[in-house]
Amino acid sequence: MGVSLHYSLPEEKKSGSLVANVLKDLKLGIGELSARRAQLVYKSTKQYFQLDSRSGNLLINDKIDREVLCGQVDPCLLLSEIVLQNPLKIHSIEIQIEDVNDNAPKFFKRELNLEIPENVPTNTRFPLESAQDTDLGENSLQNYTLTPNEHFRLDVQSGMKYLYLVLVKNLDREKEENYMLTLTAVDGGVPQRTGTVQIHLNILDINDNFPQFTQLEYKVKLKENSSRNTLVYKVEARDSDLGSNAQITYLFSQLPGNIHNLFHLNAMTGEITVMGEIDYEKETNYEMNIKATDGGGLSGHCKVLVEVEDENDNAPELSIISITSPLPEDSPLDTLVALFSVTDQDSGDNGQTFCSVETALPFLLKTTVNHYYQLVVQRPLDREKVPEYNVTITATDRGFPRLTSMRMIRIHILDVNDNAPVFQESFYTMELQENNIPGLLIGSVHALDLDTEQNARVSYSFLPGKVGDGSVASYISIHSETGNLYALRSMDYEQIKDFKVTVRASDGGSPPLSSDVLVHVVVIDGNDNAPFFLYPLQNSTSPCNELVPRSVEAGYLVTKVVAVDEDSAQNSWLSYKLLKATDPGLFTIGAQNGEVRTKRPLNERDTNKQKLVILVKDNGNPSQTSTAILNILLVDSLVDPYREIIDTANEGSEEDGSLTMYLVICLAAVSFVFLVCIVLFVILKMHKNDSGGSFLTAPPHFPPAIPENCADSQSGSLSRTYHYDVYLTGGSLSSEFRFLRPLIPVFSVGDPTIPGNPRISSASQDLPNQVEDNASREQARASVSEDSAPRSGGPGCTVNQATGAIVNSGQNDWLSYQ
Repeated sequence: MGVSLHYSLPEEKKSGSLVANVLKDLKLGIGELSARRAQLVYKSTKQYFQLDSRSGNLLINDKIDREVLCGQVDPCLLLSEIVLQNPLKIHSIEIQIEDVNDNAPKFFKRELNLEIPENVPTNTRFPLESAQDTDLGENSLQNYTLTPNEHFRLDVQSGMKYLYLVLVKNLDREKEENYMLTLTAVDGGVPQRTGTVQIHLNILDINDNFPQFTQLEYKVKLKENSSRNTLVYKVEARDSDLGSNAQITYLFSQLPGNIHNLFHLNAMTGEITVMGEIDYEKETNYEMNIKATDGGGLSGHCKVLVEVEDENDNAPELSIISITSPLPEDSPLDTLVALFSVTDQDSGDNGQTFCSVETALPFLLKTTVNHYYQLVVQRPLDREKVPEYNVTITATDRGFPRLTSMRMIRIHILDVNDNAPVFQESFYTMELQENNIPGLLIGSVHALDLDTEQNARVSYSFLPGKVGDGSVASYISIHSETGNLYALRSMDYEQIKDFKVTVRASDGGSPPLSSDVLVHVVVIDGNDNAPFFLYPLQNSTSPCNELVPRSVEAGYLVTKVVAVDEDSAQNSWLSYKLLKATDPGLFTIGAQNGEVRTKRPLNERDTNKQKLVILVKDNGNPSQTSTAILNILLVDSLVDPYREIIDTANEGSEEDGSLTMYLVICLAAVSFVFLVCIVLFVILKMHKNDSGGSFLTAPPHFPPAIPENCADSQSGSLSRTYHYDVYLTGGSLSSEFRFLRPLIPVFSVGDPTIPGNPRISSASQDLPNQVEDNASREQARASVSEDSAPRSGGPGCTVNQATGAIVNSGQNDWLSYQ
């Protein structure tokens, strides 16, 4: 406990007046009150003073009326305490309120009426109502004065408490029936204050018996909070007279104002009952004077002393002095969280209190002196588990029945940076399509921090690393706030198939905490590479020639085509196809393994030089293709293949001139037929217009109809071998094989691989094949010169003998003509 300070102060001083400076008395330095969070705690409900924590001045907060505050209690003391924290120190302050003469003596009634029998003997005493002065000491009532007269005088006893009017001379009603006296009460203050009352004396005839109470003083106990009309006590007076002189009336006499509204006296029966609220905390006892007056005007007096018994009707009151909120979560044990006091206005066991808090909370309640309590930290705090606590403080008294009051305080836990960011996944895998546009979003990483505000603000960055030969920062970037990863350049799967980067998430605390996660970026292959032939290698310097003996059977392995694709997965799954061939029925290629094999045995009619166009296609979407040319030489024996090649080349050069001549003749014939058809068409059109819509009749040299499968009626179809001398691709010239539409063949004669071989070509490039060598041209001439009748060019086609026009209903057929 600290120092006890005592001060005195006159009442009625203005608000803001200085009482004292507590710094000197407490021996504290300037500013120490503020540093130690000094607070003035009052024992009363009203705050009469205030403490300036900077200067240490104790000032009047509100005007003080001693009479209202303490009544007749002397000394009048106001108790308060100065509470210093860090460390905790409590100093008591006792301020005595001194009385000033601010109240004049006051009578309860302005007029007093007394009836006095004329036969009253001298020195008879008539009690009078005394004046009340709420001031104390010299300022209270000091004297009474009475209007000068010859019959009466004043007798004051017990320090101005009891006042009597004394008859000093016998009365004679026949001389004077009434007297008017002025009674003046004077206090001893400066200046003096007075109060007066008029006394009306009425002289009566003889009534020689006074009412007499059974007791001069009655002591009664009354429980507080007694209900209205509760009987306190019944007084009784007796009078020996008869008639009206014996009829007694009971009245309160000299009753203070604060009691007048609390009790009621029945004038006829003398019963005292409760009329107002009886509160032990306001008054513990009451004193009442009762006068009994008979019909003759004689009176008797008694006292009733009422002692109020306390009831447990006041619950404890909690006053919070200070609260530390928010409270850092790393606060050490025994840290002061809240300081509060508990008071109970009841007395005895009813005013004894104790406090408690919930046991599950990480706080402990400690008791200090003078009903002060400290709430301190008992267990470590963790804001991430419990961000705030609602602490309910329960105060209970020891009365019967026990009364309880509760006060809830909210303690917010202040966050400290004790949690590092945590990624939602321990490992991230992201996919990126190759050939992406720069700036494309790859994916996102996300980390959570259980802290709050700045401590939970996460930023992302890359740790230094390599991607191929470059740094991570040159390939991808990361948004520091969202964790989005973006590609800075277009990726090539064939160069970089995947790479790994380390992302660090750091919070904004001080010092910052961080965690890392590995991100695996996988580049997804796109079908951006066409297949490439390893064999036959396609370059202009070394054409590929394969030698095949004519004696081989069907299924003979000629060679194996090998192609690769730089892409992966299904984009690199390759399939082979024979796109074009000099003789499509002679060779086949495996779709999966690329093996070129013979479909049938070779014969003497097969051209010595076969050219194959091989297509390889990958399985991408869309797929990509490449083509390769494979030259195959048919030889009689593999003993001297080079001599066979030279002989074949010479033979082709000798017959090349005659083939050229035949081609020129065919071209001229077809052109002539075309011109004739145009002229005939114009004539028929004109004839139709002149005849008014007659039907068109075909010229006699044209056949009336062409059947679906046109065949030679004389000699029938050519053998299967002769169906493939000339090859037409589907859709190239199929639209030209119609009636009245001559075919203009386009040939490219000569082998580009044999030096000196002449070429004949037209402006049109629709026909994709060419006559490969002299041997094939010789077979072509032989096929048309066997018979002068039209021969079938294959299934569904005929060759007109006169014009050389070919009518074709099929596709992909070889046609031979001369």
